[in-house]
Amino acid sequence: MTNRETVLDVLRGSLQPLDDDEIAQRGGFSRRQVVNVICRRLAAEGVVVREPRASGKIVNRLISRASAASVGVAAEKIRGAEPPGSSRIQREAEGHMVRALSEALGVPLAPRSVRHPSGPRVELDGAAPDLSILVECWAHQGGAKVAQKYKLVNDAVKLHWIAASLDPAPKRLIICVSDAAAIRHLSGVSWQAAALRDLGVELVTVDLAPDVLAEIRSAQARQFR
Repeated sequence: MTNRETVLDVLRGSLQPLDDDEIAQRGGFSRRQVVNVICRRLAAEGVVVREPRASGKIVNRLISRASAASVGVAAEKIRGAEPPGSSRIQREAEGHMVRALSEALGVPLAPRSVRHPSGPRVELDGAAPDLSILVECWAHQGGAKVAQKYKLVNDAVKLHWIAASLDPAPKRLIICVSDAAAIRHLSGVSWQAAALRDLGVELVTVDLAPDVLAEIRSAQARQFR
């Protein structure tokens, strides 16, 4: 993922505008200046609006999907058709999922980068400000294929592993999906289902808007996996 995509993912996952320092922190950037340059460029392209808070600090507000349509025609022409293997649609849908889960829980959630004491950095699709809730999302419609079933176990291990390094320990570890059919295999007595339970990871299904679901299905149809 490019630095630009990371900045956009952070903004999509936030319920409110963010300043450059907040984006840098949530996106795992070591230098705030990198974020500042990207945000200024996005503002020039009409993708974000940079405006002052009451405190006077400049924040970045991602324009709405409807507004983006009016300024994004040229960008669509440049981008052209979506590559078959592109995961852009799923990443955007995961942002919607994080916001839906945030509203359901009544807790602000946003993408977060957390460094493990041993060195590796873990990118989370969502986390509460105090890290009491950690979230991974899977924007998939329909039943999981064989290889995809192991993805959820991988995500569960990821959540459990980074949670074990935090003090205080997170109260909830969540894998969020957009279709109950995608986790049907985890409702029985499979070893994957037992593994998630033992790792303390819960499964939560959120509802997405029909147009977002249609985009996910369309993207899945284009992908060769």
